[in-house]
Amino acid sequence: MKIVARLPLFAALLGLLMLPMAGIGVRLGWWNFGFGFQMLEWGAWTGLIAAACGAIAFAIPRVREDFGARLMLAIMVGVMTGGIPWQQKQQAKALPKIHDISTDLSNPPPFVKILPLRASAPNPATYGGALIAAAQMTAYPDIQPRELALPPTTAFVNALAAAVGMGWEIVATDPEQGIIEATATTFWFGFKDDVVIRITPTLTGSRVDMRSVSRVGKSDVGANAARIRQYFSKMQAK
Repeated sequence: MKIVARLPLFAALLGLLMLPMAGIGVRLGWWNFGFGFQMLEWGAWTGLIAAACGAIAFAIPRVREDFGARLMLAIMVGVMTGGIPWQQKQQAKALPKIHDISTDLSNPPPFVKILPLRASAPNPATYGGALIAAAQMTAYPDIQPRELALPPTTAFVNALAAAVGMGWEIVATDPEQGIIEATATTFWFGFKDDVVIRITPTLTGSRVDMRSVSRVGKSDVGANAARIRQYFSKMQAK
């Protein structure tokens, strides 16, 4: 009877461990991101199977009496383990398969100094055009440029300080042109996403545009739009 109670919990914990390991392995170069995503799926299924087995064992009165708490833990851990990747998958399905987000859809800020770093990236640095713009406007209508009542020189200093505060690797700065290029590394899988910020003068101060582009993946699952929102929030605080 002990093994009937122990196996579901062991499997649930194994599935849970596979979730962080999927990303850690990619960051450390142990496997590619495709295998990492596959590991997420394996972890989810392991957790769900563990939860199902725990529920079946819990339905046996004798086992429930002796190991009820352990089985309940297995069920909860298993459901949580399966739920995290499932939620991410549903979010990916609900969002367009785009990975290039810009506040200026007619004239997106171009990459210059970062281009050599993207030479081997599957995703190009050139903007995808009207189809990408239309998909972005539908999914992220709030992604807009920021108008500041500040001269461009002051806006540039604030923009650079905010970029540094985001923890990005600053690749290049051009105060005269108002350009900042940087690379952001995602927390879990360590994906490299590139950012370009452009400050231009206006009649009342400055306009700040930003573009964030993933190097890999057809869909960014909203990561680039979220990065732009977070950056503008930090810059506003500056």
